[in-house]
Amino acid sequence: MILTYQKFKLNVEVVSEIKLPYYKGSTFRGGFGSMFKRIVCALRKKECGECMLRSKCVYTYIFETSPNQEANMMNMDKYEKIPHPFVIEPPEEDLRSKIKDSRIYETGEKIDFSLILIGKATDYLPYFIYTFEELGKIGIGKGRGRYRLMEVKKISNKRERRQVEDKTVFLSSDRSIREVSIDRINIQENFVPSYSLESIVMNFITPVRIKYRRDLVVKPEFHVIMRSLLRRIALLYYFHCGNKKPIWNHKEIINHAEKVSIKDSDIMWVDWERYSSRQGDKMKLGGIVGRVEYYGDVNPFFQILKAGEILHIGKGTSFGLGKYEII
Repeated sequence: MILTYQKFKLNVEVVSEIKLPYYKGSTFRGGFGSMFKRIVCALRKKECGECMLRSKCVYTYIFETSPNQEANMMNMDKYEKIPHPFVIEPPEEDLRSKIKDSRIYETGEKIDFSLILIGKATDYLPYFIYTFEELGKIGIGKGRGRYRLMEVKKISNKRERRQVEDKTVFLSSDRSIREVSIDRINIQENFVPSYSLESIVMNFITPVRIKYRRDLVVKPEFHVIMRSLLRRIALLYYFHCGNKKPIWNHKEIINHAEKVSIKDSDIMWVDWERYSSRQGDKMKLGGIVGRVEYYGDVNPFFQILKAGEILHIGKGTSFGLGKYEII
C-alpha cells in the first residue's frame, strides 16, 4: 500500500496584533475553511448537498468528501464522514502546562505552522496557499488580527543518514508557486508477527480523541490505537489515494495487537473549546496528551505507527489533533 503526501511549513508575519487561543489549530482551520469556500464556491448561498456542481467542486472534495458508487460495492460507503485529505498543524505549545491563557502576537512577530496534504489533495496546493494568503488580509482570532504570508517551504522526507534541505515553494516577493516532489508512505499489507518482545513509546503531542465502543478513550490500549490507525489509513487510501481497499487481515492484526500491553504511562486529559460557525455554538473538545510505553511484539506494527506520525490519529485531525511521535 502506498499513500502519497506533501508536508509544508508556512511562515507568516503579523501585520496587526493577533490574539490566538492557547490551542491554535481550531482558529487556523476555521478561518481557512470559511475563506476556502468564499474563494472557490460558485453558488455561495446553497448548501453543498443541494448543489448541482458538488461532484466537480474543489471545496466539496476537500471538506465534504462523499462515498462514490464504487464504494457501495466495497462496503466503504457505511462511513458518514470521510477523513479530510489535509492536516493543519498549529504552532506547538506545551499542552500539559496549566497555563491556558490566550497568546498575543505583536506586529512584526513571525508565526510558523504546518500543512499536510494527502493523496489527490496535493494537486490543490495553489488553492491552499492562496486561501491562507487571503485569510491574512481579513484577519484571524479575536479582533481579526492580520498577517502576511511570507514563505512556504516543503518539509522534505529525511531518510536514514541522508539529509535533504527543505525546498522553498512560495515567496511573497514573487508570488509564484514552484513544483515539488511527492513523498510516499509504504505500508506492507501482509501482516507477519515477529514474536519478539520489545517496547515502544508513543508521545501524544496534541490532544488525541479516539472513540471506542462509543466512548472517548482515556486509557489508550494498544489495540485501540491500532483500530483507529487502521480505519484512518484505510479510508485515506481508498478515498484519496486511488480507490483501493487494503488487503490486510484486520482481525489478525487486532488479535495480535491485543497481546501488546501498557508497560508505563504518563498521560492527562486536556480540554479546549472551539466556536463552530456552522453550528453557531461553542464546542467543548478534549483529548489525551503525554507518553505511553507499550510492551510486546510491536515490530510488525512499526510501519503503521510511523504512517500515523504523518497522518495523525483519531478525530479532529484537520485541526491538528492526534499528533504523536514514536520515541
